[in-house]
Amino acid sequence: MSTHERPVAPAGSIGWSLVVPVKPAAVGKSRLAPFAGGHRTELAQAMAIDTITAALACPRVVELLAITPDRELAEVLAGVGAVVVTDEPAAGLNAALLHGARLARSRRPGAAVAAMLADLPALRPNELTTALDAATAWPTSFVPDAAGVGTTLYCAAPGVEFAPRFGGPSRRAHLDAGAVELTPVPITSVRRDVDTGADLHQARDLGVGPRTRTALAAMARAGDPVAETGTS
Repeated sequence: MSTHERPVAPAGSIGWSLVVPVKPAAVGKSRLAPFAGGHRTELAQAMAIDTITAALACPRVVELLAITPDRELAEVLAGVGAVVVTDEPAAGLNAALLHGARLARSRRPGAAVAAMLADLPALRPNELTTALDAATAWPTSFVPDAAGVGTTLYCAAPGVEFAPRFGGPSRRAHLDAGAVELTPVPITSVRRDVDTGADLHQARDLGVGPRTRTALAAMARAGDPVAETGTS
């Protein structure tokens, strides 16, 4: 499959526009600094690229909008097939997602819209397919993170208000807003976000994407204990 060639969704399935916010690599994943040291920027960038590449391999995703002010990273993401959008509001995560969702619906009025975090380096396209298929049964729904506190994926059906509540205890915020939690489906890789060294171990055990593997190998050569521990 070429860089821009997209998988084809089965006839009759709902097509999703996926909005993914990506912080500048220089400031992203600050909580990994004690574990990644000087490799943190490289690791943050690698995880975002692997996440978006895997999402683009999901046949339910008809278009992926990457919201980022990082020009260098934007070039790479455009190269793997993302539509890169600047963070025009520059007013935080949910404002960026709303901006992306408005643009997504202007481009594809009939598409459902979902927001997903960019720190899922072990993401499996088939598990994202499972989550998006489960989401079609509800007006709004979400996938909680592995800790059961935050959110990794928020979904709104066509014509339904897109109202993400990411940040802090967002699982509870989404539940309180009436979104349905999609935990019964087997989507471990969709829930495994990475904020800490322990998270990184668990993502590595699931099997991370090629860019993240390369970043971890560089960390291992430098003697970083997180990169050297665990199985792939």
